[in-house]
Amino acid sequence: ASRDEAKDTMATATKLREKEAAAYAQEKVELDTNIAALGKAVAALEKGVTGGFLQTPSANLVRSYIMEREELPDQSRQEVLAFLSNTQAQGYVPQSGEIVGILKTIGDEMSQSLSDATAAETTAVQTYEALMAAKSKEVEVLQRQIEDKMTRVGNLGVRIAEMGNDIEDTKEALAEDQKFKQELEAGCSTKEAEWEEVKKMRAEEL
Repeated sequence: ASRDEAKDTMATATKLREKEAAAYAQEKVELDTNIAALGKAVAALEKGVTGGFLQTPSANLVRSYIMEREELPDQSRQEVLAFLSNTQAQGYVPQSGEIVGILKTIGDEMSQSLSDATAAETTAVQTYEALMAAKSKEVEVLQRQIEDKMTRVGNLGVRIAEMGNDIEDTKEALAEDQKFKQELEAGCSTKEAEWEEVKKMRAEEL
C-alpha cells in the first residue's frame, strides 16, 4: 500500500463518518422530541388534565407521529387520534389506561430505537477512530520510508558527483603525467645526442 492510498482511505472514511454522524444527530433530535412529547401526553392523561395538553405543540407532534406510524394497529391509531382530536363520545377514562398504555408502549419502543442508534453511533465512532489511528501510523511509516529513499537517492547523487570529480581529477593527473613523460623522453633524446657528439669529438681528438 502506498502513502497516497492510505490517505485516500482516510479521506473516504472521514466523509462516511461525517455523513453517519449527521444522520444520527438528526435521528436523535427527532426521537428526543417525540419521546418528550409522548411523555407529556402520558403525564397529562394520568393526571386527567388533557384539555390544556391538546392545545400544545407536543399534542400536534404526537398526532403527526401516530398518523405516520405504519406498524401501529388501526384500532389503536384511531383511539389515540380520537383522543388527540377530543372527539371521543364518552370522553377519556384515565382509569382504563388504554391510551396511556398505547402511548407508553410507543415511547418505550422509541427509547429503545434511540438506545440502539446511540450504540450503533458509538461503535461507528470507535471503528472510525481505530481505522484513523491505524492509517495514520501507516502513513507515518510510509512517509519515513519515502524520506529514507530520498535521502539515499540524494547521497547516491552526491557520490556520483564526487566520482565524476575524481574521474576529472584522474584525467588531469594522467594528462600531466603523459606530458611529463614526453618532456622526459625528449630530454633524454637530447642528452643522448649530446653524449654521442661528445664521444665523437673525443674520438677525433685522439
